[in-house]
Amino acid sequence: MTVIKNERGFYNMSGLNDILIEGYNPDKVAELERERQYDVWNDIAKAQQTERIVGEQLIGFETHRINDRKTLCGVVRIGKVKGLIPIDESGINPNDPYALNKFRALANMQIQFIILRYSMEADMFVASRKKARDLTAQITLSKIKEGYNIYCVVREVEKGHLIGDIGGIDVHVPAFELSYGWVDDLRAMYKHGDHIRVQVTEITDEKIKVSRKPLMENPFPECLSRYVPNGEYVGTVSGVQAYGIFVALEEGVDCLAQHLKFQSVEKGSKVLVRILRVETKGGNKIHAKIVRVMV
Repeated sequence: MTVIKNERGFYNMSGLNDILIEGYNPDKVAELERERQYDVWNDIAKAQQTERIVGEQLIGFETHRINDRKTLCGVVRIGKVKGLIPIDESGINPNDPYALNKFRALANMQIQFIILRYSMEADMFVASRKKARDLTAQITLSKIKEGYNIYCVVREVEKGHLIGDIGGIDVHVPAFELSYGWVDDLRAMYKHGDHIRVQVTEITDEKIKVSRKPLMENPFPECLSRYVPNGEYVGTVSGVQAYGIFVALEEGVDCLAQHLKFQSVEKGSKVLVRILRVETKGGNKIHAKIVRVMV
């Protein structure tokens, strides 16, 4: 109960609505709130009975006793009703040594799940993201084919590859399928939750392959007319590997040079390179020699 003071004295009020809204009746509001909460449980019951996929934000993690054992659960909410997603039902392999980190990486993200059971007495439901992903994967497989364009949502990013979701299906995308140029570290380009438009390039029983390159403008072979053997051009070091130095001549066009004998270069350095030869068979490759380090 809220106590409100005015110039005449004190009045006991249940809230500002009592004095701001003429004809305000707290009993009617309470009835409306009960009806709204009932509608939430009605929606939960229907979703559970029909195995409808529900999408809500993953807002946290708690440990609960599920099936007679304590387990880490992700927390979601439908209205004010709490939902628990046990890690076994998260769609992440619980035996993966990085399972906890992968589960935590979903925090604050909109995730999909199917309600397994609920209890109005406990004011809680238990759900499965794994079951929802299995269902969405079936739908995805029924619709896509080779050459199909689809969005990939980034889940994990490593230096040379990333893992993304294309609709209940995880795809492994190596760096060379994301750019025509040399990619030194994908972690500098993408992060968890990014959306990438890709094309399905192969579908087998074992895996699905996707690539961003078919949806990008290929600089080859047109760019080769701008770089002639023995010509010297300014470039930027895009990567330093044990077997050589990659130098970006333009977006998506890199040449490979040997290490310098008496000097070292770092990523981002400006250099002058001399084109030694251009290979067009078995992939477009430009071989060069660094003749001057500029910065």
